[in-house]
Amino acid sequence: MAAHNSLCTGHILQFGNDEQKKKYLPKLATAEWIGAWGLTEPNTGSDAGNMQCVAKRDGDDWIINGAKCWITHGKSGDVAVVIVRTGEVGDSHGMSAFIVEKGTAGFAAGRKENKLGMRASETTELIFDNCRIPNANLLGKEGDGFVQAMKVLDGGRISIASLALGIAKGAYEAALKYSQERHQFNKPISHFQGIAFKLADMKTEIEAAELLTLQAADLKNRGMKVTKESAMAKYYASEICVKVATDAVQVFGGYGYTKDFPVEKFYRDSKLCTIGEGTSEIQKMVIAREVLR
Repeated sequence: MAAHNSLCTGHILQFGNDEQKKKYLPKLATAEWIGAWGLTEPNTGSDAGNMQCVAKRDGDDWIINGAKCWITHGKSGDVAVVIVRTGEVGDSHGMSAFIVEKGTAGFAAGRKENKLGMRASETTELIFDNCRIPNANLLGKEGDGFVQAMKVLDGGRISIASLALGIAKGAYEAALKYSQERHQFNKPISHFQGIAFKLADMKTEIEAAELLTLQAADLKNRGMKVTKESAMAKYYASEICVKVATDAVQVFGGYGYTKDFPVEKFYRDSKLCTIGEGTSEIQKMVIAREVLR
């Protein structure tokens, strides 16, 4: 949902022209079409400025060659927004965003990743082999793609914070319930301080993450700058998600390590939140840059 709404649909909504919005947004808003979004490449993750997927002008068209990776809905998506290089390597104004429809000649999904968690969400490569795209599919102006992507990610990080928050809540609720049902030494394990204090920490951290996420969402809804706030929400919520899921497994003990109970899935799913849409390290760089301006 985050990839479809905040990245693909959100990018077209924020930067598309009227014709592009009328063509794509109704289908995306009703889920008649599923959307994907591509920035990352095999050799450029956080270092997106050095991307090697290239679009070259050919009359009224663009010819795209290269690959994107770690793309949610890469195979099942009906349309993708991709950011590719149209200028010099390392130039923040040397990249442009294009809308590419499924079925376009030279555009195909590659390998599906065999992931640790989030296994119900398909993640694949996108392959471009002399893929011809009309100039009408260019989003905004040539060279604006990277700047657009950074603005889209400002909002997208709120989605990941929300995702992390949901996982953390699920893990906490499962651990709380189990701790009240599981008895050792003739009493529920929730009566032992070692477990009770874990639950107290989990609940406090979840509440803090939720407030950061709601603050960022409120600012975005009011059309205000959210770069720092969304990075803070994403960074804190994702790290707390991993911590809470880890503690939940510990509360379950041996049972937490089996697939008979839900916390092992929360544990596996949680880690992606610290990586996708900007790693925790990138979030700290963004936050530091904003506070040191």
